Amino acid sequence: MNVQSVSSYAFFDDEPADTRAAIMQATYRALCEHGYAGLTIQRIGDEFPKSKSLLYHHYDGKDALLVEFLSFMLRRFEATIPDREYEDARDQLTAIFDHTLPRDPAPERAQFRAAMVELRAQATTNRAYRTHFTRNDRFFRERFAAVVRRGIEEGVFREVDPDRVAAMVVATIHGAMQEEATTNGAESAHVREELRAYVRSQLLAENVTPETIG
Repeated sequence: MNVQSVSSYAFFDDEPADTRAAIMQATYRALCEHGYAGLTIQRIGDEFPKSKSLLYHHYDGKDALLVEFLSFMLRRFEATIPDREYEDARDQLTAIFDHTLPRDPAPERAQFRAAMVELRAQATTNRAYRTHFTRNDRFFRERFAAVVRRGIEEGVFREVDPDRVAAMVVATIHGAMQEEATTNGAESAHVREELRAYVRSQLLAENVTPETIG
């Protein structure tokens, strides 16, 4: 794989700031190309511009490296989730839907999502992975719940239970991602549009018009 061919869709700088960032970028590239099942320290090393011995020095094996990689990526994901620069909670919520279920995901992004589905499956038997994905899902539920609370405070959304809404939204998005990664012809665009319809029909306050959504 040509290292220069991977853009890493905004998660990495062209030149990593330090050795750890370079290891994370190499892991990302190898994971996109080979998936979890085909991933080895050697293949990560093939994407790493420095001595492979550094990988073996810092990590006992690929699972130890991947657990740190997942934590690293979660922090990067946190930085990319649309935040409060939107005019109101309606716009922010639909922007997050578009961010998590994009209309035309780049091939690299689709590969990475497929690899993440593989990694999530490891959480059924691996405590370290389970701990990570528990933290990951909690973050996204809290982020969605915070947007819903903002909407209630603004008078844009009805008096709903933000935590229940967030749990439903996150479960729906995970289902769409898993289907996209494991089947042919998945329709994540339809899921995104139904989530938008849910906002219009179930969340908007009675005195709010839905023109800005969808």
